[in-house]
Amino acid sequence: MALLPILCYPDPRLHTVAKPVQDVDARIKALVADMLETMYDANGIGLAATQVDVHERLVVIDISEQRNQPLVLINPEITWASPDRQVSDEGCLSVPGIYDGVERSAAIKVTALDGEGRSRKLEAQGILAVCIQHEMDHLLGKVFVEYLSPLKRNRIKTKMLKARRETERA
Repeated sequence: MALLPILCYPDPRLHTVAKPVQDVDARIKALVADMLETMYDANGIGLAATQVDVHERLVVIDISEQRNQPLVLINPEITWASPDRQVSDEGCLSVPGIYDGVERSAAIKVTALDGEGRSRKLEAQGILAVCIQHEMDHLLGKVFVEYLSPLKRNRIKTKMLKARRETERA
């Protein structure tokens, strides 16, 4: 297993639309393990392959307190979304230190393959529903800050670019 570098906003690669995973083979299983290790190391609750510059439809999530209930979603599709909406504060490993309210469906139903390539159906609400929608946005090339006003988005972009320049100088 290995820690993977996480792309930071406004990296243009974050806007790449992911392609479906063709086979859940040894390469994908290794990627899942590396993504889980990377997510846990960064204290995240979700990570999309897009964020580690792999543009395939793969997401890992773990919202458990003990960080021991990993959820792997390969080629996820939302089959139903509640018309009820909720606003939740979201953060993102690709936009470190930034949190803001985003409105999403309160509950969803998802079909996907698990880490072994088996088909599964999942119903989610609360933080899990928010996390799945957030990570699936990454697979579509969308970062949560795009839900914010242009003013907020530009401030965040400026802050991220400044942080990158400071890191490169160090």
